[in-house]
Amino acid sequence: QVQLVESGGGLVQPGGSLRLSCTGSALITDMYTINWYRQAPGKRREWVAGITSPAGSTNYANSVKGRFTIAKANAKNTVYLQMNSLKPEDTAVYVCNYDLRNRNYWGQGTQVTVSS
Repeated sequence: QVQLVESGGGLVQPGGSLRLSCTGSALITDMYTINWYRQAPGKRREWVAGITSPAGSTNYANSVKGRFTIAKANAKNTVYLQMNSLKPEDTAVYVCNYDLRNRNYWGQGTQVTVSS
């Protein structure tokens, strides 16, 4: 029922910034968590950040604390991941996830490449 579309990925130099967006096709009124995951080639999928709805409580992986910020704009059914001070090890496909009580929804992913 819910479709998620990510955007904002691209190629940046180390130390640069990107803002990823995830837009949902429907407004969810129940309590749920929006997460960003990433998966690099040959690596297991890694949880990056999450935000609860409607409370707005945020959590981050240790590897991105202080550099990434997750936020949401409910009126536009959109969640953002602001990524600053990017490092080559941040290179991955980033995917948006809506974690509901009885099901998960996933976006198609957007490529982030950090390289000089």
